[in-house]
This record gives sequence, structure tokens and C-alpha cells, in this order.
Amino acid sequence: MIFHETGLSGAYLVELERRADERGFFARSWCQREFAERGLNADLAQCNISFNKERGTLRGLHFQRAPHEEAKLVRCTQGAIFDVIIDLRQTSASFTKHYSIQLDSDNRLALFVPKGFAHGFQTLSDSTEVFYQMSDLYVPGAGAGIRWDDPTFGIRWPLPNPLMNERDRTWPDWNSIPR
Repeated sequence: MIFHETGLSGAYLVELERRADERGFFARSWCQREFAERGLNADLAQCNISFNKERGTLRGLHFQRAPHEEAKLVRCTQGAIFDVIIDLRQTSASFTKHYSIQLDSDNRLALFVPKGFAHGFQTLSDSTEVFYQMSDLYVPGAGAGIRWDDPTFGIRWPLPNPLMNERDRTWPDWNSIPR
């Protein structure tokens, strides 16, 4: 695997190191040792799949409150997404900065999201599937979010009028969340 820094402290874009031949290719998509050697959370407690029927679906921006934060490795296995992370760690040099990238089934990139980040995505095609590897078990009472279009972050979502559920549409602004 090839790790590229994103500019947000501890967040990495992870590229497959393909071994190709006439059949196609083989690549390792997870290696606990390689993550640990870079000081990244290498725990794996849970894997999740998000399937999204329609282009323009927006999920997020989600995070888990302390002490239940989760690190995650996010990969789009079918279709394409515009993926966004925001550093919510108050002691970080990249506090409140965001990073966005297109993840899709063609580029096969993954995004490593450290604990203490918010995460969301918008689908760029119909029938999109996203695969998550999580460092910790999900704790429903610790789940939280911030408004997808909060001007604090200045995220430029690619598609207007996103399809969202009521919970994601009504998350509070960042500045109204007690810290």
C-alpha cells in the first residue's frame, strides 16, 4: 500500500500497490503492520457497508463523541463518491480544516480517517456502495453530527439539492455544539 498525506494531521489517502498480470491484478487493501508502522490506529473492530440507490445522496457529517471516537478506512467498492472529512480535534494544527477526494470503484483509493474527525459523502452515481473498516464498535448514544452545509467549513459539494434523511439534514451548526 502507498500512503499519501492529506494535509490534515493523521489522515491519509491509501493507494493500492497492484501486482498485475494477464489475469488482472492482486493488491493488499489492509495490513495491520503497515498501518501500525506509520503510527495509525490499526485496530479493526467492525466493518460496514453503505448502499445508496440514487446519485446525489448525501450522508453525514457524522462523528462519535468521546470516549467512543472511531478511526475508519473508507473505500468506494461500487460507483463513486465525493468523500469529505473534517478535523474536529481542538489540539490539532488542522482543527476545523476539511479534506475532500473522489473515491470510486475505478481508482480504488481508500481514505484513512483518524479518531476525532467528522465524515460524510455524496454519491456521484446511482447504485453506490461504500465499505468501512472501523477501529471501534459503534455506540448509538455517542453518535453525533454537524450540518452538511455549515459555512464554517466551506465544503463545496458537487451536486445541488442532495437526497438526505431528516436526521442528516437537521444536524446543528458547528458553532452551536458545546465543546
